[in-house]
Amino acid sequence: MSKAYVFTRFGGPEVETFLDQDPPEPGPGQLLVAVRAAGVNPVDWKLRAGKRRPGSPPAEFPEVLGSEVAGVVEAVGSDVVGGAGVGDGSDFAVGDAVFGNPDTGGYAEYTLLPASLTAHKPAGLSFTEAAALPVAAATAYDGLRQLDLPTGATLLITGVGGGVGVAAAQLARHLGVRVVGTASEGKRAFVESLGAVHVPPGPGLADRVRAAAPGGRVDAVFDLVGGEDLVAAASLLPDPRGKLITAAAKETVAELGGAAVARARTREVLDAVARLAVDGVLRPQVTATYPLERAGEALRAVEDGHARGKVVIEVGA
Repeated sequence: MSKAYVFTRFGGPEVETFLDQDPPEPGPGQLLVAVRAAGVNPVDWKLRAGKRRPGSPPAEFPEVLGSEVAGVVEAVGSDVVGGAGVGDGSDFAVGDAVFGNPDTGGYAEYTLLPASLTAHKPAGLSFTEAAALPVAAATAYDGLRQLDLPTGATLLITGVGGGVGVAAAQLARHLGVRVVGTASEGKRAFVESLGAVHVPPGPGLADRVRAAAPGGRVDAVFDLVGGEDLVAAASLLPDPRGKLITAAAKETVAELGGAAVARARTREVLDAVARLAVDGVLRPQVTATYPLERAGEALRAVEDGHARGKVVIEVGA
């Protein structure tokens, strides 16, 4: 039997529980992976609360929580080995260390990963570090490619202290982009360690950003919080088209003339962020780890909004 942390209906933390279940069987294009680590993200509790993407298939309860993992391949679907059905010639075999976005949830001892959204884990990354990449780092990478800012530009990142924000700040600095980031006062030192200028969120945000930004202006906004801070940030841009993106509030950003982050969701992006991590450009910034038995505490740390960087659940040896 395999242990998994699930939610049994839409709702709050009260709908979460542990279940013992048989490991899933890999179908065409899938890998059965023994999970070694699972990243924790805001999307996890949002899905539990019923906030699903338009067009998503209906939930089938119980549903395992978690959207990014790293682990070891235990079995492969019939059309995976040799690249058949994958399209890029990459092989996956039993025993391979991999990371990616699971089909069947990540807070579990075993899960299924689609081969198309799975990459080989570099030897230079631990399982814990690799599990922090498929959602947060990949979202940051996609967003910065979408903004396509020149060297010397200034980027405002709202909510810079979370997983996506810390990755975006590091990648932007690597590209020669100056970063101003909003985060609570308690995260000031952490934000500044990323090479970003810290600005507290809340009322008066636009004025504080103007005072902190070089030349009193920003060239683009990468929003990770939505709400009034997104509206205030948008007011800093003369023309938000192409320079205002969000990973938190798609409807609001559209009303403001911006766009949601266009996620590529490819193995190529996973390989790219892994290389950046191995090269030291991108530090996964895992600031807290929990065993699977404390998965609920790990999710609370992210859901409460106080976590710095990435929270990861460590599952297997």
